[in-house]
Amino acid sequence: MKFKYFLSKITLAFTALVLSACASMGDGTVAEKRQAILDMQQNALTRLYSEKPDTRGQIRDAAGYAVFTNANINVIFFAAGTGYGVVNNNVTGAKTYMNMAEGGVGLGLGAKDYRIVMVFHTQDAMRYFIENGWTVGGNADVAAKAGNKGASAEGEGYVGDITVYTMTESGLALQATVKGTKFWKDKNLN
Repeated sequence: MKFKYFLSKITLAFTALVLSACASMGDGTVAEKRQAILDMQQNALTRLYSEKPDTRGQIRDAAGYAVFTNANINVIFFAAGTGYGVVNNNVTGAKTYMNMAEGGVGLGLGAKDYRIVMVFHTQDAMRYFIENGWTVGGNADVAAKAGNKGASAEGEGYVGDITVYTMTESGLALQATVKGTKFWKDKNLN
């Protein structure tokens, strides 16, 4: 009986988190929200360049790149997350502000705040991402980090003409999930 009650509470929390994934990044003017995203992007790139100096040239020479912030929670069998970011077209200089939401199943427990940097090696890959935005994949990670304290396992992956880097900011998580992530244009910021 207690397990059913516990499971119903987890399901309720999971549903609330997934529904909140459709919300924007909070209060403020359009200009303030855009600036907050650009500040997050600069902080993430500074960290990436510090940890992987060769990425500076890779991003400079690419068709474009994207930077996202994501908060993720995993409770036993369910995982969900929400975030936002910006795609930068290196050829035209255009910026496309986007939201993201993810959901998955697997084993795990914890929560984490992390950054995703995507490097688009072709205009077609970037255009497809902006227009379609779906990704499906597996995820296994361990994180125990707060600021500069603790450790986490960061990753680098390749999906066609896209290189993806992840960096944990903070959190405590042990998870192995199969999840889908949807990225879409933020109609209020573009």
